[in-house]
Amino acid sequence: MELDGPDRGQRRWRDLTVGRRAVVAVVGGAVGLAVLGTAFVVLPGVVVGHDLAGASVSAQDRLGAVSEVRKTMLQAVAGLVVFFGAYATWRQLRVSQDSLRATQEGYLTDRFSRAVDQLGSDKLDVRIGGLHALWRIAEHSARDREAVISIQAGFLRTHLPWPPLGPETPAADVPINDIAPLETRAADAQVALTGLGVLCQHRREWRWVHLSATDLRRADCDGLWLLEINLDRVCMESAGLYHANLTQSSLVSANLRHADLKTAILRRARCVMADLRGARLVEADLRDADLSEADLREANLRKVDANGAVFRRSDLRLADLRGADLSTANLVEARLDGALASERTRWPAGFDHVAAGVTVTEDPGPEPPPLLQPPGITTKAPSLRSIP
Repeated sequence: MELDGPDRGQRRWRDLTVGRRAVVAVVGGAVGLAVLGTAFVVLPGVVVGHDLAGASVSAQDRLGAVSEVRKTMLQAVAGLVVFFGAYATWRQLRVSQDSLRATQEGYLTDRFSRAVDQLGSDKLDVRIGGLHALWRIAEHSARDREAVISIQAGFLRTHLPWPPLGPETPAADVPINDIAPLETRAADAQVALTGLGVLCQHRREWRWVHLSATDLRRADCDGLWLLEINLDRVCMESAGLYHANLTQSSLVSANLRHADLKTAILRRARCVMADLRGARLVEADLRDADLSEADLREANLRKVDANGAVFRRSDLRLADLRGADLSTANLVEARLDGALASERTRWPAGFDHVAAGVTVTEDPGPEPPPLLQPPGITTKAPSLRSIP
């Protein structure tokens, strides 16, 4: 179909412009070749004549000198060609890399959006798939890691609030032995928690992650990095926290009854008014932790390193302190009636543990390897003897 009016005129102008460009390119190339040829024919003789300065030489020697100058010029031109070729290749590579990066960013953004949309699905397997997709994105993209961690934390706070809401979640007063592990009753929440604990190990910027007032009863947190996590008022009763890293985390008023914290790291953690009755803290690192007014009745604190820890007004009645290092701990107003100690227990200088009601008994010896013990989340919690 033929074009009329302005469109036809614009097409003619474009055709004319393209033709002019072609003519200019041809003419420019011809002129360049002519100049280069003239330079190779004329310039060597001029250079040799200038260097001889009128001296008399044979025609053969003069021809040889001219040939040498031409060879030098050819080498220089070849060098320039190689240089400009390398530069053009580098520029093309940069353009290709920028294009590839833009394509990858677009693909990553699309994957991110689709993964977030999956979290709102009413199907469990779709939500788990979305969480795994976000986890994978965060592993490959450091820029998106903090956003993914924030989304995982928000997912946990939204789906598992404490106190629990909704008929599908076990009520707050249900006995802990009647509650299934988190990976069984809320598999998507366990995936979000595990992903968060793994990604926190590779964080570049340390910011508080908020998991406060969350229902994490019987959660599997073994070996997870939960540094600088706000776990205030969280319920982690009978949770597995074996060798978990909780450095500088906040556990104010947290429920950690019967939690398995063997060899866990709680350096500088704030466990003020935390409920740790019956918790297993064997060989845990409690250096400089604040356990003021914490309830540690019947807690297993064998061989803990509690140098610099604060137990001010803490309740340690019936706790097992055999082999614990409390040499620089603050035990002001701590209650120790019925607590167990051994000759390996180290006390602060001048502290009279016998007068405080501590019972000295035989040291238990080396702790059994963790592989020979059942996971904390599958262990039935024994009844507490202490008065609530």
